[in-house]
Amino acid sequence: MPSVPVLDGKGKAQQTLELSADVFGGTPRIPLLHQAVVKELAARRAGTHSTRGRSDVSGGGRKPWKQKGTGRARQGSIRATQWKGGGKPFGPRPRKYDKRLPTEMRRAALREAMGAKLASGEVSVVDALGVAEAKTKALTTRLKGLGIDGQPTLLVVSEVTEALVRAARNVPWLSVEPPGHASVYQVIRSERVVFERAALQTLEATLHPDGPRLATEAPTPVPAAAGTRGRKTSIRRGRSAGVISGPPQMKKGRS
Repeated sequence: MPSVPVLDGKGKAQQTLELSADVFGGTPRIPLLHQAVVKELAARRAGTHSTRGRSDVSGGGRKPWKQKGTGRARQGSIRATQWKGGGKPFGPRPRKYDKRLPTEMRRAALREAMGAKLASGEVSVVDALGVAEAKTKALTTRLKGLGIDGQPTLLVVSEVTEALVRAARNVPWLSVEPPGHASVYQVIRSERVVFERAALQTLEATLHPDGPRLATEAPTPVPAAAGTRGRKTSIRRGRSAGVISGPPQMKKGRS
């Protein structure tokens, strides 16, 4: 069963926090982690790039010179792609880069990324961060007590306060997230991951394979109306019932 020490303000271990092996004890699968990272980085792309093609550039409606007799190559428009100021051939157009990744795969990738960080000893846990004022110096001093000084770090807290955001926005190597927003890319990219105890327990409960699910109940049978039990209910067909009937039957008669 994986475990992680809980550190005090000076970086000394006070106690050990036992974690679930079902959540953080798996073996990392590189293709799954790759899919999760590619999906996240692709979602960050705006996709607003655009170029003007031959039909989008203004001008060029007249043939620059006649087809024959000039000794020059034939041309149809000064806005063709080979001309300076002409359209861009096969240029980028606005598009979406979003990639689909099922929720179970995303949660499994985050479990395995966290398990790899725990196994390599790059995860630290504190009872509480203890930074109440919006001062960058106070936050960096607290992190230095945990042995963090300039390494890319992910700080996961149970509640992201305004004071913490103001204290951390001046630190380029620090990212602050609640447990529900920590991503696979952030975990893999960071050399150190610091959790508050409550935040780590929340993430563990969220990522558990047998987490809380909605109970699927069998639909309640609808009782039959009075007087219809044991009899077949006839369905009226025709134009009045909204059903298009077939061709009318011709009555047999004398010819």
